[in-house]
Amino acid sequence: MKNTKFLLISFFSIFVFFSCQKEKFISDSSAKLEFSTDSVLFDTVFASVGSATSFFMVRNPHSESIRISSINLAGGSTSSYRLNINGTPGNSAQNIEIGAKDSLFIFVEVLIDPAHSNLIEEDSLVFNTNGNRQRVVLTAFGMDVHLIKHSLIETQTWSNDKPYLIYDTLQVAQNATLTISQGVHVYSHRNALLQVLGTLKVNGTKDEPVIFEGDRLEKPYFDVPNQWSGIHLTKVSSNNVINYAEIRNAFVGIRIDSVQNEYPMLSIHNSIIEHHSFVGIYALSSTVFATNCLIDDCGYYAVGLMLGGSYWFYNCTIGNYWQNTIRNSASLVLNNYFEYNNTSYVYTLNHAYFGNCIIWGNKDSEMLTDSFPQAGIFNYHFENCILKIDPKQNFNTNNSNHFIDNLINIDPKFKKPYEYDCSLDTLTPAKDAGSLEIINQFPSFLNFDILGNSRTTDSKPDIGAFERIE
Repeated sequence: MKNTKFLLISFFSIFVFFSCQKEKFISDSSAKLEFSTDSVLFDTVFASVGSATSFFMVRNPHSESIRISSINLAGGSTSSYRLNINGTPGNSAQNIEIGAKDSLFIFVEVLIDPAHSNLIEEDSLVFNTNGNRQRVVLTAFGMDVHLIKHSLIETQTWSNDKPYLIYDTLQVAQNATLTISQGVHVYSHRNALLQVLGTLKVNGTKDEPVIFEGDRLEKPYFDVPNQWSGIHLTKVSSNNVINYAEIRNAFVGIRIDSVQNEYPMLSIHNSIIEHHSFVGIYALSSTVFATNCLIDDCGYYAVGLMLGGSYWFYNCTIGNYWQNTIRNSASLVLNNYFEYNNTSYVYTLNHAYFGNCIIWGNKDSEMLTDSFPQAGIFNYHFENCILKIDPKQNFNTNNSNHFIDNLINIDPKFKKPYEYDCSLDTLTPAKDAGSLEIINQFPSFLNFDILGNSRTTDSKPDIGAFERIE
């Protein structure tokens, strides 16, 4: 009996002892949670008001319990997302405990109204643990679009029935052709890339251009650069044609790699390329034929023609008034070499011809020719152009091998260049200063300007992409 009483007392003492002990929690700020995914993607595309639900797991990988100080939606009460944390609904929670090697479930619901939602609804779930912040990204598509994810496509045509959204990378297969019809709107998500191994045909019109831009639809994002990667025409691509396109908000508007055949890599007409953080047109040992194009608002070059090649630009306007950061480079750069490991590689610049073009901006000089000293062919010609050249630069503008009938350092007088309007003001010196002979070389491309105005109804054409109409 005494032994039984002793055992009961001992058991009770042990029970009380352990009951009084506080459970130990990790306090180290370096101790992190683990997640079954770092992003929750709702790839449902909503054509009407609706909702979708997904879930993920939060794991404690440690040998002691851990306490999460708070779990919150970054978007707060304005978020399109709703949470259920381990069976309890609510968009926030505090002091959530997870035992050693244990986990909890978080269910996420998104409610979309296409009439009021953004093209992409993004938010994040923020976890605070011992002063350590971790996030899980939430992404849903809020409009009825053709969704392009991790795609390699064969020959196809995009019609103007609803917008297209490139979420990551779209590749056009070698020997395949992507044709984009007039009026199509192509949105690209952060870091998305349109890469062409085959052929790209963009068939916009004056009234229904094809638009390429980032997927942020809010008005302040209209002129924000670097929202996506851009269009990349690879070295195995050929016969690319772009007509009446607007290409905006990328890192590089169009990159054109070295040509592998006798055909032009890119023929581009009546197009606007603007708001790019690096360069508008970036060509490497390539061939480009361009007419009636506006290239403006680029953070480095507007047009970089590098490592030689063959290029023809007619009645184009380069008007670079970049304001986001300090721009240290000329808007137009011609180059025929690069150096690597103390070795110089020299290329041939067969042609770089600019006829009836404006090259201007807010730098002292907007032209740079970077040729390898005393080596390589470096042919360039400017005819009936308006050029901004710093007098300190070593340009002999009287050399008829390179310069013919140009206006040097005479302001073209754009209407509102800092608002991206590079059309010609009433007092512009570009009025009737162009060459009709240049227009007559390619009348089907040059008889009308980028807005469809005739260049042949008065005595002479204007310089640049825009014809001044009184």
